[in-house]
Amino acid sequence: MEDKRFFEGEERAYRSAILAIIRSEYNGEQIRRELDRYHDYDIASVLEELTREERGRLHAALGNEAMSDIISYLDDAGEYLSELDADTAADIIEQMDADDALEVLGELDESTRNQLLGLIEDEEVKGEIRFLGSYGEDEFGSKMSTNFISIRRDLTVKGAMKTLIAEAAENDNIYTIFVTDDSGRFYGAIDLKALIVARSDTDLEELISTTFPYVCDKETISDNLERLRGYSEELIPVLSSEGKRLLGVITSKDLIEIVDEELGDDYAKLAALGSEEERNETLLQSLRKRAPWLIVLLFMGLAVSAVVGLFEGIVNELPMIVAFQSLILGMAGNVGTQSLAVTVRSLGSDEGGKGKKQIGFMIKETRVALLNGLVLGIVSFLIVAVYLWVFGHYAPGFAMSVAGCVSVAMCFAMTISGFTGAAIPLCLYRAGADPAVASGPLITTVNDLMAVVSYYGLAWCLLLGFGR
Repeated sequence: MEDKRFFEGEERAYRSAILAIIRSEYNGEQIRRELDRYHDYDIASVLEELTREERGRLHAALGNEAMSDIISYLDDAGEYLSELDADTAADIIEQMDADDALEVLGELDESTRNQLLGLIEDEEVKGEIRFLGSYGEDEFGSKMSTNFISIRRDLTVKGAMKTLIAEAAENDNIYTIFVTDDSGRFYGAIDLKALIVARSDTDLEELISTTFPYVCDKETISDNLERLRGYSEELIPVLSSEGKRLLGVITSKDLIEIVDEELGDDYAKLAALGSEEERNETLLQSLRKRAPWLIVLLFMGLAVSAVVGLFEGIVNELPMIVAFQSLILGMAGNVGTQSLAVTVRSLGSDEGGKGKKQIGFMIKETRVALLNGLVLGIVSFLIVAVYLWVFGHYAPGFAMSVAGCVSVAMCFAMTISGFTGAAIPLCLYRAGADPAVASGPLITTVNDLMAVVSYYGLAWCLLLGFGR
């Protein structure tokens, strides 16, 4: 806890210091020199607290190149660029890495985006941006950076170092140097440290890892993310699907952003949304996205209510049992959610396996739910019995009968919930559907239905006609 408070305090101190520098009486050169000590991310984090005039003063002090690095960290760079004239905005975008530039341009409307692209003077930069933009959002090609260093396989250690020094000025991703063969195909990779400490007479082949992990540009992120996360590499090469030519790299920063996006998308699906909602969506867009699922859930909820209506007779005779309905439904829902979360995570990390392993996993989740149900059933039996006897002034026999009904129904409902929480996403996974969408409209309704039937069914069998 102390470490967390320390770092949070340091972050606040950075922000205050940066704001003080920008708002000081320093001239442009002094502002630039003082801000050189701070990370671009920290400077970007204070931009929203500045006035438009203060942001203009910061821009004038740092220049377009430095501002391009800062803007690449913004979640809404388009808002800042809209304050600039088109030529300046285009120059800033031109200074960015192609993947960052594409992301920033994606936040702008189509007409502004086309205008800024047309103002970019460097045709190579413009071509890289359009090349990355040609990929689908779920393809690795759309996330790769063209900022990397590659060398030829036939170089010596001295020649490789010379190439590294020459290209390092333009490419700052130098932790891993990639190697291509005579035909331009990807051959392997060399760790920077290994190249630095190698003797000049060492054969370069000895330094090359020819089994270095890679992904292809057309491969989908969602299907290959877990495999990519398994490697602790700073850079992962992206190769062309045909010819295995080296096109770009996925950086550790890119990987963190990809994982964050995937988690956000899964979280949205668990909430019964089609995809993660953007903060800048209009009211009508959010309504169109949420309303269909809510209508489906409404009718499913009505189905559960209709089942409850079938037990109207027992509710009329023993109205007090309704008080414990929410307890059973709530515990069943909690168990189902836990089982679903574990199952979806297992499937997402390839731990779910196939065939017998999936069946074994489903049985395990059911057993866990059963044991939890037995424990909580015993606890609920004692609490409900004491509550009805002492505070409700019911006869001891009747209080224990109701407590027993609640206890058994809870154990049964929790066991079924554990089973459905694992079985439904596994079935959807085997059918080729996304298991993350199983929670809201399907598992919750099934669990509620089974809990209601078990509770009122037991009450009808055990309690109807039982005197106080």
